[in-house]
Amino acid sequence: MNTTAPMFAAGTSPLLIVGIIVVSIIGLGLVIWAFNFLSIYIRAAFSGAPVGVFELITLSLRKVPVGHIVDLRITAVKSGLPLIIDQLSTHYLAGGSVDMVVQALIAAKKAGIHLEFDRACAIDLATKGTGKTVLEAVKTSVNPKVIDCPAPTAGRLTIDGVAKDGIVVKAKARVTVRTNLDRFVGGATEETIIARVGEGIVTTIGSSDSYKVVLENPDRISKTVLDKALDSNTAFEILSIDIADVDVGENVGAKLQAEQAEANKLIAQAHAEVRRAAAVATEQEMIARVAEMRARVVEAEAQIPLAMAEAFRSGNLGIMDYYKMKNIQADTGMRDSIAGGSGSQKPAGS
Repeated sequence: MNTTAPMFAAGTSPLLIVGIIVVSIIGLGLVIWAFNFLSIYIRAAFSGAPVGVFELITLSLRKVPVGHIVDLRITAVKSGLPLIIDQLSTHYLAGGSVDMVVQALIAAKKAGIHLEFDRACAIDLATKGTGKTVLEAVKTSVNPKVIDCPAPTAGRLTIDGVAKDGIVVKAKARVTVRTNLDRFVGGATEETIIARVGEGIVTTIGSSDSYKVVLENPDRISKTVLDKALDSNTAFEILSIDIADVDVGENVGAKLQAEQAEANKLIAQAHAEVRRAAAVATEQEMIARVAEMRARVVEAEAQIPLAMAEAFRSGNLGIMDYYKMKNIQADTGMRDSIAGGSGSQKPAGS
């Protein structure tokens, strides 16, 4: 005889059986869901940070990690921060790091720094993807950090400036800053601080009459730079600027003067070459003109025999006139010969 009772009576509708199974599954899911919510609800209530059932359901429907958000609220409430579920879930849905915000708020409260939740969320979203966090910003506000100027990643070891006497002065500074939470969002970053400090160092060295003044009073650089309020509109507040090292570089002034003298010499040489070329050209022109004049004289002398021949033919010159002219020419040649040799003693019988 079969003692096992049938689960469903004979003649039960299959549709009813399916409905009962579906309802059972839904009921089991609700029981499990309620058990999870119940554990979270009880944990929050016993921690002094009660959460409503409706809030738990809302978080679940919005696909927010209910347990994680409730645990963060418990941590915040235990630290004296009256945060509510809606604030935490809203920042989570905005893509922020709720963990970092809660830790930053706790750190700020412990350090006596007034930091509002909305500002902490804004800082968290602003630092997203930059490698920095709102917790780091708060820690820097509590414990100031030191920035090397110039930055080690810049490829330069010192900041170089030229004093009025032309000597290069190489300086290295260390800037102590802390985060200004009120200006962190929208404020300039560390690179701006480094650039402004470098500009101030170069200006101070350049305004010094001699490199000796800088070497004797390196604190003059830090005082001058601090007076310029270089941290305005930045995310940091400069606490101090310390000159870590000062060295003397090359004499740029003398080098520039030597280069200028060399350039002036080349210019003078170029001008002299122009004048020499002009003189050579003028000399050649004069030689050509002398040659031209001599050619004209020779040409004129060549006309004399022709003129004499024409005079013979026309009867204007007789034979006696010709011989008389020849005698005069011979006498003139003799006199020129005697006058040309009067400066030297001629031997007898010559």
